[in-house]
Amino acid sequence: MNAARPFRRFLLLGGVTGLCAWTLIPIALLALGALGGRDFVSRWPKSLGANDFSLETLRAFLAIDGVWAATWVSIQAAVLCMFIALLFGVPAGYALARFAFHGAGAYRVLILMTRAFPVAILALPLTVGFIRLGVYDTPFGVALLHAVLATPFATLVCASLFQGIPVELEEASWVFGCSRLTGFVKVVLPLALPGIAAASIFAFVLSWNEVFAASVLTVRHRTLTAYLLSVLSESPLHVQFAGGLILIIPSILFIFLVRRRLFAMWGIGNR
Repeated sequence: MNAARPFRRFLLLGGVTGLCAWTLIPIALLALGALGGRDFVSRWPKSLGANDFSLETLRAFLAIDGVWAATWVSIQAAVLCMFIALLFGVPAGYALARFAFHGAGAYRVLILMTRAFPVAILALPLTVGFIRLGVYDTPFGVALLHAVLATPFATLVCASLFQGIPVELEEASWVFGCSRLTGFVKVVLPLALPGIAAASIFAFVLSWNEVFAASVLTVRHRTLTAYLLSVLSESPLHVQFAGGLILIIPSILFIFLVRRRLFAMWGIGNR
């Protein structure tokens, strides 16, 4: 047993190092290409001197006409998607965890099967339906479709969370005069907040990064990803790097803001 511990520790550290490298190296290369400019992207071998980097490419990218408007549309769509996914996912997850009913297993499978339908096949009927409803080319219309993609994940995550919270805690709140709703809000919901934060991150990032549906469902009010797809296709490589860096910054900031909830879900003390 003692001889196996160093090997297990080596595997753990190696896995963590590999995962960090897999995640951080592309972001670092993207940032270097965005901050280095045209000369840095085309130069080989590359140097990492302080004089090689500047914010000129980012400034030029942000000065492109329509970028800020598209960013605001993306923020609206992502926040609405997150709200809708949690609005339906949290009650549905609670129902799956707390109530026994016929077909619960099949219901879980059906929830997952909603992700099996390709968005490309549904694009045309969704476009026609959204035009009839008056939500085509709006952030709300984009958020509706993104919420359809995010709600199954939020539902299953919340169901697992609520199953891990002892029902005795909720029953004790009923003894002390709480209704089922107040018991849920005061006892169950605070314990489930870390997992709900994780589900909200997934919904936000999914909506922020999704490009196909946003391109189909918008014309004048495009999200940032859809706008960049049309604008940057013929742009220089360093400008494309700048656009990619701008795209990932909000997701990183959002994850940073809710990191305490994530650490609490994983049982890690945040210092």
